[in-house]
Amino acid sequence: MFWALSTAAVGGSQQFHQVAMWRAVNGFGLAIVIPALQSFIADSYMDGVRGTGFGLLSLVGTLGGIGGGVVATVMAGQQFWGMAGWRCAFILMATLSSFIGLLVFLFVVDPRRKASVNHDAGFNSERDELVEKGTSRVSSVWFESWDATKAVIKVPTFQIIVLQGIVGSLPWTAMVFFTMWFELIGFDHNSTAALLSLFAIGCAMGSFLGGFIADRLSQIYPHSGRIMCAQFSAFMGIPFSVFLLKVIPQSASSYCAFAVTLFLMGLTISWNATAANGPMFAEVVPPKHRTMIYAFDRAFEGSLSSFAAPLVGILSEKMFGYDSKSIDPFNGSPREAFALSRGLLSMMAIPFGLCCLCYTPLYKFFSQDRENVRIAAVKEEEMI
Repeated sequence: MFWALSTAAVGGSQQFHQVAMWRAVNGFGLAIVIPALQSFIADSYMDGVRGTGFGLLSLVGTLGGIGGGVVATVMAGQQFWGMAGWRCAFILMATLSSFIGLLVFLFVVDPRRKASVNHDAGFNSERDELVEKGTSRVSSVWFESWDATKAVIKVPTFQIIVLQGIVGSLPWTAMVFFTMWFELIGFDHNSTAALLSLFAIGCAMGSFLGGFIADRLSQIYPHSGRIMCAQFSAFMGIPFSVFLLKVIPQSASSYCAFAVTLFLMGLTISWNATAANGPMFAEVVPPKHRTMIYAFDRAFEGSLSSFAAPLVGILSEKMFGYDSKSIDPFNGSPREAFALSRGLLSMMAIPFGLCCLCYTPLYKFFSQDRENVRIAAVKEEEMI
C-alpha cells in the first residue's frame, strides 16, 4: 500500500520536485517489499527446492516488468479522459498495487506465524523480563534483531556472498548504458527496446533455469552444487561481454547477432541470485531474522554497486575518448559508441571474473556454517 500510494502521487504531480520527492518515497516502499518477499520465499520452500522458488519469483516479476513497460510506453503517448497517458499509467499501476496489497492482507498466510506464536508463548524469557521492566516489546525485538544481525555478519558465508554481491552487481549497474550504446550505434528507439526486451526475457528465463538446475545439482553435491552453478553463471559473463562489446560489428546491420547474443547472455548470466545467493542465505541465517538480513544485504550491495555507472562514464570519457559534443542524434555516432563499449567492457568482464573467484572460499566455509546453524536450531527447538 505504501508503494501504491506513492505511485499514484507521482501520477498526480505537477512539478519536477514533486515527482522527485514521490519517487524517493516510492523507493522506500520498494525497499520494504523486496526483503519481505525474499524472506517469504525462503520460509515457504524447503532447502532442496528453494532455488526454484526464488527463480519463479524472479521469472514472474521480470515478465510482469516487461509487460508493464510495454503498456506504459503505449499509454504514454495517448490521452485518456483529458488526462496525459503517462499519468494514467501511474494511476493504473497504483490501483492494481492497492488491490494486490488488499489480497495479500486478506489471504496470504505467513509461513512462520504458527512457529512465532509458539516461540513467543514458551521462549525468550529474557525479552519478557525487559518488557516487565518497562522496555517496550517492539524495542526488545529491534535489539534482538540487531544482535542477530551482528552475529550473522561474522559468518564467513555471509561475508563472502556480500563481497561477491558488491563485485557482481557492478556489471548489472553498468548495463544501464545499453540503451544509450545501441542508439549511438544507430538503432532507433523501437529496435533498441526490442533488443533490451530480449535480454530481459533471457534473464527472466535464466533466473528460473538457474534456480532449478542448482536445486537438482545440490541434491547430488549438497555442499558445492549451488556454488558451481553460481561460478558458471558469473564466468559466462566474461565471454558474452567480450563477444557483445568487442566482436560483433557495431553497426545497425548486426541486429540479429545482437539479438541472439543478448538473449543467450541473459539466459546464462542471471543464475547467481536464484541458484546460490538467496537459497544459501536462507541456510546460514536464523529464520526469524531473514527479512532483516536480506534487507541489510540489499542495502549494502546496492549502495556500493551504484558507483559502477559513473565509473563507466569516467572510463569512456577519460580513457577511450568519448565526446558527448560529437554525437549525431539522427544517424548514430560510431566513434562514441566504440568508446562507450570499451568503458562497458571494463566494468563488465573484469567484475564478472572477480565475482566468479569470490565464490571459491565457499567450498570451505558453506558446509561448516550451514551445520552450525542447524545445530543452533536444534538446540533452540529443544529449549522451546
